[in-house]
Amino acid sequence: MGKAFRPGHSLPLFGVAGWSNSGKTTLIEKLTRHFAGQGLRVATIKHTHHKFDIDTPGSDTARHRAAGAAETAIVSGSRVAVIEEIDTAGEPSLETVASRLNPSDIILVEGYKSANIPKIEVRRAAVATEKLLANGDAMVLAIAADYEVDAHGKPVFDLNDIDGIAGLIADTLGPFARVAERA
Repeated sequence: MGKAFRPGHSLPLFGVAGWSNSGKTTLIEKLTRHFAGQGLRVATIKHTHHKFDIDTPGSDTARHRAAGAAETAIVSGSRVAVIEEIDTAGEPSLETVASRLNPSDIILVEGYKSANIPKIEVRRAAVATEKLLANGDAMVLAIAADYEVDAHGKPVFDLNDIDGIAGLIADTLGPFARVAERA
């Protein structure tokens, strides 16, 4: 399939989609460990429908935001985080968020079920009654499941077949070469 399969994307985006409690985070964690273990720079993007905070009430960054800062960065010798208030701007697109990341060999995306990026659908028997995303989304290339699934012709991987799933991702994105510039 190669890079041509990523229409309109110069960023190495690959999605992991599924319903709540399907195992998306666990799969992203395993894939990140796999690719990072190969010496690749991996970035991740997590979408949530819930309001969230990464700084605690009363912390310096929370106080900065409460005072009206539109953007707050916290920096240490080992970590940087930027918090941006978007109340009036609305949620940024996946591409906007991805383009702000440092260059990476692969960007694994959790959530964004309807994003126009190649993705794998995660299924667990515990939530098997949810509709199959692969049926209505051509960008779902395969399914990773812990039970037998009728994928209507798409490949099905065991949820623990990290080598197989990583192979699909590598085949889809093409040879990994760190993106030299942001899109």
